[in-house]
Amino acid sequence: MAEKDCIFCKIANGEIPSATIYENSDFRVFLDVAPANRGHALIVPKEHFKDIFDIDAVTAGKLFSLATEVARAMKSVLNCDGMNIVQNNGIVAGQTVFHFHLHLIPRYENDNVNIGWQPGDSVSSELQELAKEIRNKI
Repeated sequence: MAEKDCIFCKIANGEIPSATIYENSDFRVFLDVAPANRGHALIVPKEHFKDIFDIDAVTAGKLFSLATEVARAMKSVLNCDGMNIVQNNGIVAGQTVFHFHLHLIPRYENDNVNIGWQPGDSVSSELQELAKEIRNKI
């Protein structure tokens, strides 16, 4: 179900024009109007889900299956050297539109796009304990 004031609901359902790459009954894939790189695309469910904590597993599975097809097509057309698949959840994680969406960002050698983090340290026993806690919630 669409949210009244959600820009991605409006784009996904054709109320706002977009450079659409692909569309089916569940998703719209379109080029980002403020791209990180040439060919930067978004996959947006037509149903409104706020974030990964809200989307159901079946829809998420369909979305990632579609992402593989779109990524291969983009690589073929754009001849990119790689691709970042980015999905942000919550303000602190960089989410700016609160409608679940997946970024497909083609990467080119020396393109100056920065996506990453500084690797931290870990302790094996702490990793094992944390893994156990999370595993128990699945």
